[in-house]
Amino acid sequence: MKIFNSFFLVVFVLFAVLQYNDPDPFLWIPIYMYPAYLCYLKVKQKPIHKMAYLIGFLVFGVYAFYKLFDANGIIDWIQFHNATSIAATMKAEQPWVEESREFFGLVIILVVMAINYFKKEIPKNTSK
Repeated sequence: MKIFNSFFLVVFVLFAVLQYNDPDPFLWIPIYMYPAYLCYLKVKQKPIHKMAYLIGFLVFGVYAFYKLFDANGIIDWIQFHNATSIAATMKAEQPWVEESREFFGLVIILVVMAINYFKKEIPKNTSK
């Protein structure tokens, strides 16, 4: 799990850095830094209170649900825009592109947090 969390620590920090020129960086930088911090704590094998994950699940889950049904959200992208590519260019020229990318970012966060929350750490046997 240390490699998993090290990888996603770097990924989430990079995602946060890429938000610098986003229309709403003050929202998305903390969103990506929260799971990055949880991954950091896992890498350092620091205790993480269960509530830290539950709060993350609630906040990011509700926001993802909102992005799903938003006027320019995932359902709109699938129904009215035939799920056209949202990765063709870095610039989000259509509103559903930005909303869809944000939704999938939240899904990545939720999946990583769920894996960390439900994965039971097996203590290493230090007695030899």
